[in-house]
Amino acid sequence: MLFDIPVWVLFCILFIFFSGYMAFRALRAEHRLEQQFIEREGQIYMSRMEKEKKTREHA
Repeated sequence: MLFDIPVWVLFCILFIFFSGYMAFRALRAEHRLEQQFIEREGQIYMSRMEKEKKTREHA
């Protein structure tokens, strides 16, 4: 045994690190999705502004 530590304690420690890694991955993926949504909404807003600008120029 590693320093006379029970196996279940080692598994708990490994599980804690694994859970932290998975939480970090989920946070990063969520951030990426959020950025894509913000970018898409920004493009929609900019196209509306361009359309409004063109209608005001022709009026």
